[in-house]
Amino acid sequence: MNVGELSLRPGPELDAFVAKLFSASALAELALLAACLGGAWLAVRLIRGATARPGSIWFGDRIVDGVLFPVLALGAALLVRWLIRDAVPVAVFRLAVPILSSLVIIRVGVRVLHVAFPTSALVRALERTLSWFVWVGLVLWLTGLLPLIVAELDQIRWTMGGTQVSVRALVEGALTAIVVLVFALWVSAAIESRLLAVEGRAADELSLRKIAANATRALLLLVGLLIALSAAGIPLGALGVLGGAIGVGIGFGLQKLAANYVSGFVILAERSLRIGDLVRVDNFEGQITDITTRYTVIRSLGGRESIVPNEMLITSRIENLSLADRNVLLNTVVQVPYGTDVEPVMARLADVVRAVPRVLADPAPSVRLTNFAADGLELTLFFWIADPENGQANVRSEVNLAVLRTLGEMGIEIPFPQRVLHLPAGAQLARPAS
Repeated sequence: MNVGELSLRPGPELDAFVAKLFSASALAELALLAACLGGAWLAVRLIRGATARPGSIWFGDRIVDGVLFPVLALGAALLVRWLIRDAVPVAVFRLAVPILSSLVIIRVGVRVLHVAFPTSALVRALERTLSWFVWVGLVLWLTGLLPLIVAELDQIRWTMGGTQVSVRALVEGALTAIVVLVFALWVSAAIESRLLAVEGRAADELSLRKIAANATRALLLLVGLLIALSAAGIPLGALGVLGGAIGVGIGFGLQKLAANYVSGFVILAERSLRIGDLVRVDNFEGQITDITTRYTVIRSLGGRESIVPNEMLITSRIENLSLADRNVLLNTVVQVPYGTDVEPVMARLADVVRAVPRVLADPAPSVRLTNFAADGLELTLFFWIADPENGQANVRSEVNLAVLRTLGEMGIEIPFPQRVLHLPAGAQLARPAS
C-alpha cells in the first residue's frame, strides 16, 4: 500500500469517500471488521492461555493492550480488504487499516518502554508523546497533507561536513533511530528476561547474566545509533568534532557518571557483589535487589531501599555478609541468679535453641558464660541462620521466647536490678512525717 491509496485529499475524492461510508456496503464492511477484531481477540486469548506473564510485550495485561492483538487484527483486516476489493467499494477498511497500523506502532512502543524501563516516571510522558505523534501523522496521511509537508521539509538544506543535509533527512533519521531504538530495547528485554529467568544451578551466576544483558543492550543501541545516522545522511566523519566535545564533557562534567557506568560493569564482572547478597554500605544494611550500569539498589529488611552509585561500591569499604558464606551468626543475652548451677542450664538452653526453626544445627548453637554482671551471671547464646534476608529480629525473638519458657520450667528466675542496704547496729530509718 502507498500514500496514494490511503490519502483522502479534499475535493471530489473526499466527497466520494464519505458517500461510500454511508452506503449499504459499509454496514457489511463494519460487520467484517467486527469479525476481524473478535477473531483477533479470541486468537490472542487462546494463544495466551494461563501461562503468559503479566506485563508481557505480546499479550499485555488485558489481552487488548498487548502487541499481538492489533497485529492479528491488522493482518485479518488486510486479508479481508484484499478479498472484497472487487466485490464492494472499500470504505471502512480504507480507514481501519491505517488506524490499526498506527495502533500497532503505539502498542509496540508503549509495551517495549514499559518492559525496558518499568520504574521510570519519564515513560508515561514518552507514551503520550508517541501516541500524539502517531495519530497526528495518521491524520496528515489521510488528509493528503503529509506529502506536501515532506516536500517542504526536503527544501530546507544546509551543509554539514561537506555533505548537504535536509530537514527531511534528519526527521527520517530520527524516526529510524526511534524504530531501531525500540527494536534494540525489545531484543535486549527479551534476552534479559531469558537470562534472568534461568533457575537451578545457573541462578548462582545471576550477576554474569546481568552483565551479558547490559552489554547486549549497549551494543544494540550503539548499532542502532550508527544505522540512524546513516539513514539521516550524516557522515560519521562529520561527528569528529562532536565526539571530541563529548569526550571533554565526560572528562570534566560527566566524569562521575562515566565512573559509575564503568564501576557497574566492574562489579558485575568480578562478582564481588552479587544480586541477592546481604551487604552493609555506609551503615545501611540490606539485600542487593538489582545492579544496573549506573547504580545498585539495596533493600533493607524494613522495606527501605537505598540507591547507591556504583563508584561508591568500588572505592569504599563494603561489608558483604554473604560473599563466601551466607550463614550469619546471631546472639542473645540472658542472666541467671548467682548460685545457679550454670553448666546443666547451658546445655539445656543449647538444645532448646537448636530446636527453633531457621536455627542451623551445623554449626551448632552454643552457650557461653560471658560476664559476671552486677545482678547475675550473664549467659550469651550464639546461633547461626542461613537466610538473613528473611529477617533477624524474628528469629531472635523466637529464641528469646524459647529461653524464657525453658527457664520458667526449670524454676530459674531471671534477676532484675536490686540493692541490699546494710544499716549500722542500732540505726533506724527515719520515718517520714505524717
